Amino acid sequence: MNEYSKKPSWLKKRIPFNREIEKVTAILDRAALHTVCEEARCPNRGECYSKGTATILILGRICTRNCGFCAVEHGTTPPAPDQDEPEHVARAVKEMGLRYVVLTSVTRDDLPDGGAVHYARVIRAIRAMDRTIKIEVLVPDFQGDLRALMIVLEQRPDVLNHNMETVPRLYPAVRPQANYWRSLQLLKRSKEQCPQILTKSGLMLGLGEDKNEIRDFMIDVKNAGVDLITIGQYLRPRPDRLPIVRYVTPEEFYELKHVGEATGLRLVASGPFVRSSYHAAEMFNAAL
Repeated sequence: MNEYSKKPSWLKKRIPFNREIEKVTAILDRAALHTVCEEARCPNRGECYSKGTATILILGRICTRNCGFCAVEHGTTPPAPDQDEPEHVARAVKEMGLRYVVLTSVTRDDLPDGGAVHYARVIRAIRAMDRTIKIEVLVPDFQGDLRALMIVLEQRPDVLNHNMETVPRLYPAVRPQANYWRSLQLLKRSKEQCPQILTKSGLMLGLGEDKNEIRDFMIDVKNAGVDLITIGQYLRPRPDRLPIVRYVTPEEFYELKHVGEATGLRLVASGPFVRSSYHAAEMFNAAL
């Protein structure tokens, strides 16, 4: 019996096929760009592509970390950043007609600035093409380097997103090269330095966390000044990644949305298929 057949009914999703998916795929291929949708094997990629949206992955496709939940390729010596990538991204954004762009990247601990300057160059290229486009950046932790974070914030993205991913107790298995409190501090510093920029984070469920830990997570991110959070079901992307401990019901996700908003978070998106950049534009507009 394969893993798909074991999934509850609410986690079985048909992938649409239409011309819009082909169009987005062709644009990204011509620009030699990657998306986190493909690299992370996101279950929503067909839906998003069919709506003409994609989360663009910059700084290559090889990550210097090896998180227990992630399907992105791991390596210790990724190639140098493509210096033409900012212009390629801007052209792809124009071709797709995007009004809201989500930029993310692999973690590049091999670079002195963690890739922050490259993020800034991509943001500038998009803004040079059209200043009215909204930009959300889903950044790594930059190893806690405030200078790197400020390089990105100085470009004034509309949303600064950094995924906490899980609760502190599970970090050694889920994010062994990361630190819960360092990630929390990054979000706190972002809000302190640029309070006008919305801050956002994400949490995966189904890895063994309990309700008290989820509630404490919500309190932690609220106290760090986070405005928006996403909560979704962890789905094992390949056999060598962490197993699913349990499937969280839609009713539980609904309850957690209200628990999060009761803590004072501005907006909580919670559901089995919710991901950090899923319906990002709609969430941004709702928060405003």
